[in-house]
Amino acid sequence: MADVKRYDVIVVGGGNAALCAALSAHESGAKTVVLEAAPKELRGGNSRFASACFRVVHNGMQDIEPLIHPDNKYLVKRARLAPFTKDRYRKEFQETSKGHHDKAIMGTLIDNSLDTVYWMRDKGVRWTIALSKFFTEEQITRDVVDINPGLCLMAQDEGIGLTDNLWAAVEKTSIDVYYGSPACDLIAKGDTIQGVRVRGSSQFIDFYGNVILGCGGFEASPRLRRQYLGEGWDLVCVRGTRYNTGTMLEKAIAAGAGAAGHWGGCHAVPMDINSPAVGDLRLTDKMSRYSYPFAIMVNKEGKRFMDEGRDTFELTYAATGDLIGKQTDSTAFQIFDQKSLITLEPRYSTGKPVEAETLAELGTKLGLNVREFLKTVEEFNAAVPDSPAWDPFHKDGRSTGDKLAIPKTNWAQTVDQGPFVAYVVTCGITFTYGGLKTDARAHVLNHEGNRMPGLWAVGEISGGLFAYNYPGASGLVKGSVFGKIAGAAAAEQALQSPVQTRL
Repeated sequence: MADVKRYDVIVVGGGNAALCAALSAHESGAKTVVLEAAPKELRGGNSRFASACFRVVHNGMQDIEPLIHPDNKYLVKRARLAPFTKDRYRKEFQETSKGHHDKAIMGTLIDNSLDTVYWMRDKGVRWTIALSKFFTEEQITRDVVDINPGLCLMAQDEGIGLTDNLWAAVEKTSIDVYYGSPACDLIAKGDTIQGVRVRGSSQFIDFYGNVILGCGGFEASPRLRRQYLGEGWDLVCVRGTRYNTGTMLEKAIAAGAGAAGHWGGCHAVPMDINSPAVGDLRLTDKMSRYSYPFAIMVNKEGKRFMDEGRDTFELTYAATGDLIGKQTDSTAFQIFDQKSLITLEPRYSTGKPVEAETLAELGTKLGLNVREFLKTVEEFNAAVPDSPAWDPFHKDGRSTGDKLAIPKTNWAQTVDQGPFVAYVVTCGITFTYGGLKTDARAHVLNHEGNRMPGLWAVGEISGGLFAYNYPGASGLVKGSVFGKIAGAAAAEQALQSPVQTRL
């Protein structure tokens, strides 16, 4: 026998998307419960490990400044901010997904992005300007800095601050929370979802009500990574929570939910070679290595394998991990000379670089094919133009052009001033792109394309938006926008048709 509990809205998960859904359902008048698989001290899902930047449409500082918490207002004076338009956002989705994205879902995200972060501010999320996240004070030599308009907004104290703020908002309400309560199945009657079964230590607990799944993808499951992403993916580092194992994703599909998105794709980034096998809350995202656009990156054979400067890092980093994973031993080497070292993000302070007076010595220390490595650097240096001026704050168009088989489109400068420094990196997975098929209001659709009554999906468990790559910081926006939408919709349905009448 299973214990039975009844709610208007049941939210599965404890990260950004799930908590936005729970808060939205509660403010819409629904009796709401949150089921978090993790214990309280590990709550927060992947969101807790995130940098917590939010890519939102805005008209410049006039839209962003009112969001900024009073403690962080001083940063506004140091930042110059151009607008981030809907057209630019749409273009980024088109380019990063190669057109394999749901246009209606994309439109809903873009149209609701700014209003949603204002709603989150009113719920207690503290926002700041992402000024010192990517540059140190020593690197910011100007009084006023041009901030990347797509990466200007960040939760104070990053993912930990974001989730702490959202959990504090939940705890101020009558929302019930069950920790250490992994959902293990859906309770269904045909296509109608009646609730969720939770696996306890000695019994199952059946929760009846409208269900919002916000419990992540399958990135923490070596079995599913190997099945869908391919050879070697079972061995990569997991950047976030160990609890996103894809259980409810599989159960929903088994119950008739449609699948959507790029099942062979994922968000994967350059990570320090000494990163833990699974996310560590003492480190959060501080083992990420994103200054590669200003370096050259080589494999063990001593050869470059990508255009490091194709675009700003937030439009390339999520696909770079995959490229590293395809190299020998899933390993690559970011090579800096004294000129380029000034670009290192603060996160590099958690790593231990390899240093050498000469490139030959560096290649030997790294275990590279030294002859090929020296040839690579020599050919690269010969292809670097004299102009325009090198500028790490903007795409500078300083390109090797057609002189190399693999060009460097921006930030090309010679690697010739020792001592030379290398950071060894590997592939780290953040989240998976394949997920449940939903409409633009977060309702889960069955295999035939019809809504499954009583079921919504938000955040990483929903597919159809990202493929191949993604615009940096749009993942959390997706979770918040559709969490807010799903919470209100599930509450409305519950209040119109109480669960007792549907059993």
